[in-house]
Amino acid sequence: MIFNTSLVHSFYIHWPFCPYRCHFCPFVALAGQDQYMQVYHDALIKEVTLFIENQLGEKKRLDTLFFGGGTPSTYPTNLLLDTLSILKESFDFYEQTEITIEVNPGTVQEMQVSMWAKAGINRLSVGVQSLKDGALHNLNRLQSKKDVEHLMSYVAYYIDNVSVDLIMGIPEVSFDEWKAYVQEVVQWPIKHISVYFLTVHEDTRLYFNVASGKVVLPSDDFMVTCYFWTQSFLAAEGFEQYELSNFAKKGYISRHNSVYWDRKPYKAFGLGACSFDGMSRMQNEKNLMKYIEKATKSESLVVEYEQLTPQQIRLEKAMLGLRRAKGALWNDICADLDEKGVTALRTQIDTLVCEGLMAYDRDGVRLTQKGLVVENQIIMRLGL
Repeated sequence: MIFNTSLVHSFYIHWPFCPYRCHFCPFVALAGQDQYMQVYHDALIKEVTLFIENQLGEKKRLDTLFFGGGTPSTYPTNLLLDTLSILKESFDFYEQTEITIEVNPGTVQEMQVSMWAKAGINRLSVGVQSLKDGALHNLNRLQSKKDVEHLMSYVAYYIDNVSVDLIMGIPEVSFDEWKAYVQEVVQWPIKHISVYFLTVHEDTRLYFNVASGKVVLPSDDFMVTCYFWTQSFLAAEGFEQYELSNFAKKGYISRHNSVYWDRKPYKAFGLGACSFDGMSRMQNEKNLMKYIEKATKSESLVVEYEQLTPQQIRLEKAMLGLRRAKGALWNDICADLDEKGVTALRTQIDTLVCEGLMAYDRDGVRLTQKGLVVENQIIMRLGL
């Protein structure tokens, strides 16, 4: 099992601790286990240090660093700054290095943000999700609109590049309420907005509540209406859509997330963290106690490893490309197809173009505004 790190210029640090677990959350996250923060941090530093020791050659440039979770805004400031310090000693951070931390409203204080900024963190990703307290609380998202407003009242004084996450399709949020929330959000000092569809993941509390009828999700027609309105409104407000769920002011796209969409290599550290070298993926141990034990003993943390086939690579390039405004390249979506396969693919694309779902030019294909809403179905129809 060989992981090529020679082209890695992006790191992800996973902080899995949360004050509560949202009913829709499918991630490796730990609620009510704060007593393990220090020992987890020590194990995380051991993993990072071992990686550093195994690197050969000159000091590597770091383009992006992302603290994700979990709830990274609960990472004790002294420990977080310790992690940053160790990375800065061993890697080349420069003026354009994008350093992002995810923030949940209600879990952060102004002094924290001030210290983050002084340490070099220059981008915040704020999990707003909704401004309707009751709807969020029904999904066990225990924050309030007041928490968000308080954060927004001071955040731009310290950090200019602020992104907010919104979730479309939360039960009990009407179309008029959704419009009002988005209209309010764009008045904040932010540069980026991510709009995600509420997704029901297996084995989450939301999954079982939907299955039992306790929670009723909005209709597909409702979601399409909300999405079309949001696209048009954000464009008018100067937020350019550059990916299915992401809108940014000029010059403020998420450079770290673009690494994922461009299939560039990245190295991830921490519990359940996934790394990618361009040809293979690996995932760390997902059990907290096992992760701590293995890291402490400098043992391999990898529990899953996948070497991608040419067909998988082509599918990924097509799926990720079609999610983006610039689309996918012909060479990427036709790679390894024989003449018959290319002909069948182009015939299906012509059909989708006629339906107003796709457009193409000599370089590649892209989804229209209408097509972005049904991206998954289009991928299936293309038979990639």
